[in-house]
Amino acid sequence: MAPACQLVAGLASGKVLADRAYDADSLHDVILNEGGEPVIPPRRHRKYQHRYDKFAYRQRWGIEGFFAKLKQWRRVATRYDKLAANFLGFIKLASIMLWLK
Repeated sequence: MAPACQLVAGLASGKVLADRAYDADSLHDVILNEGGEPVIPPRRHRKYQHRYDKFAYRQRWGIEGFFAKLKQWRRVATRYDKLAANFLGFIKLASIMLWLK
C-alpha cells in the first residue's frame, strides 16, 4: 500500500484533500471505501476521468496561500515557543495582522 493510502486509511469520513501528485487509482479507491469524497482531480491523460469536487479543490489554494504567508513570520516557521498556548496565541496574532493587510 502506498504511503498516501496509509495516511488516508482510517480517517473519519468526509472530504480528503490531496494534490495531483497523488492521482492514483489505489488512493482514489481507499478514499471511496472509507466513505469520503475525493477532491483529487484526475490527470488529463487518463482514459477514465473520475468525478471530484471542483469547488473544494479550488478553495484549497486559498488555504495553502494563507499558510505560506503565515510561515513568513520567523517565529511561526521555526516554532520558538515551547508552550502550545503561546504558539497558538502568536498564530492568532499573525493571522489578524495578515487579515488587516
